[in-house]
Amino acid sequence: MKKSLVALALMGAFSGAYAQSSVVIYGTLDAGLSKRTGTTVAEGKRDNNKLGFRGVEDLGSGLKALFQLEIRYEPDTGVIESTTRPLFQGQSRVGLQGDFGTLRLGRGLTAFQETSTAFEPWSGMPAVAGYQTDLQVAGYSSDPLSAPGNSGNRFSNAIFYNTPVIAGIFQFNATIATKEANGNAAIVGRGTTAAPQFPANTAAQVSPYSLSATATTGPFAAYAAYERNAVETKLWSVGASFKPINELKLMGSYQKQDQDNSVLINPVTKAWLIGANYTIGAGLVRAGYGQKTPDNALASPAIAKTKQFSLGYDYNLSPRTYLYVDGTRKKATAAATFNFYSVGIHHNF
Repeated sequence: MKKSLVALALMGAFSGAYAQSSVVIYGTLDAGLSKRTGTTVAEGKRDNNKLGFRGVEDLGSGLKALFQLEIRYEPDTGVIESTTRPLFQGQSRVGLQGDFGTLRLGRGLTAFQETSTAFEPWSGMPAVAGYQTDLQVAGYSSDPLSAPGNSGNRFSNAIFYNTPVIAGIFQFNATIATKEANGNAAIVGRGTTAAPQFPANTAAQVSPYSLSATATTGPFAAYAAYERNAVETKLWSVGASFKPINELKLMGSYQKQDQDNSVLINPVTKAWLIGANYTIGAGLVRAGYGQKTPDNALASPAIAKTKQFSLGYDYNLSPRTYLYVDGTRKKATAAATFNFYSVGIHHNF
């Protein structure tokens, strides 16, 4: 009898715990056809395709435990996104949330990379027509010491902190990573091929960190951010947006990258962009123009100025599904100038 009572009590306790927990399965399917100057038509994508698991458990007294795991994949072949990338490429974080804010550990977008996407006309999607993965980061990588081909806008082995929204306006965000080696290929930097500055699978010289602050009041929003990566490259960025009417959002940002610790020639890269989103009925127009100078990847005394103009359109078939078309012209040098067009379908679940 006593054993039965104990069993019933335990079942009741666990049932109560489960009742206060929730797990959501979510994801994105994005596929289309694209054409770039000098290439044939190919199947591609505008956004990352992902399968995610997000959970929250109410611990009582205003405290919550939370986790999020996100897999990336390619819908045209069904394979995991890039064979060199981790299974949970998007993010893998667990943490606590309460009156103190949100504290998480694991892998995810840095404070700067996560904040800046709201100030870019393609909302940070890695579309060729978008700006966030190149111009809005001034060619910068948050994670240069990761495996070749890996994402450049995340920290692994990191701690993430977001304050509560203060006075309904301000929020501060911070990310700091450890110095652990993450499988990088050798980086010559200021060394030589025989003696690279950063040998393969080297540990970071410093602990990378990222800071951002946002302010939102009425139709106006702004951010400022600073980040230092594992090879001591530094990035400063500021941006703002304004909605003169509900249907129109204007935005712009400026960023400066300093690679003085690892680049001998042209260590500073500056970039800026302006953009707009305009809602017309069931459609959304995306437009932007930006410049980046110099492009240090050329490893030359010559300064190559990248110029990009992009125009896109989304047509909503439902709250979860839309069709899209993008066009862009990007010019760095005569050999690196191209037009790009794509059409596709995007579905959220």
